[in-house]
Amino acid sequence: MTYLALKYLHILSMVLLFGTGLGSAFYKWMADRSGNLAHIATTNRHVVLADWMFTTPAIIVQPLSGLGLIYLLGLPLDTPWTSVSLTLYILAGACWLPVVWLQIRMRDLAGAALVENTPLPARYWRYARFWFWLGVPAFTAMLLIVFLMIFKPVLGD
Repeated sequence: MTYLALKYLHILSMVLLFGTGLGSAFYKWMADRSGNLAHIATTNRHVVLADWMFTTPAIIVQPLSGLGLIYLLGLPLDTPWTSVSLTLYILAGACWLPVVWLQIRMRDLAGAALVENTPLPARYWRYARFWFWLGVPAFTAMLLIVFLMIFKPVLGD
């Protein structure tokens, strides 16, 4: 694969990863704030689906294409901005894995409440708080990674 084709794939997967994550987070957060159980249940189903369709493939493509670009550029893996980017990517992934678990549980809890015509249980709202706060370091890490990817600053020395 050529450098430009790999760079295109890397940037496209970054846009999908960041865009789907931010969009899903916004719509889920707004649905939760609405208090409308049908809307909450539907949005939770869509968020889980979007993670499987867009976020998961992008999460796989990102490090593979990034490492391919590093190789094609002849950069050592211990180049400071790449090392920091990979560390931040691991941090974001460490936040994302429990988020996926929480999203699946919230989808199931909201779906059950809708079918049973009962309010969302307190556990749903606890999960929602954890979900939100796990998103803060994950999105901060992603913002920093995009900055590092674009500017490739000289770090340390």
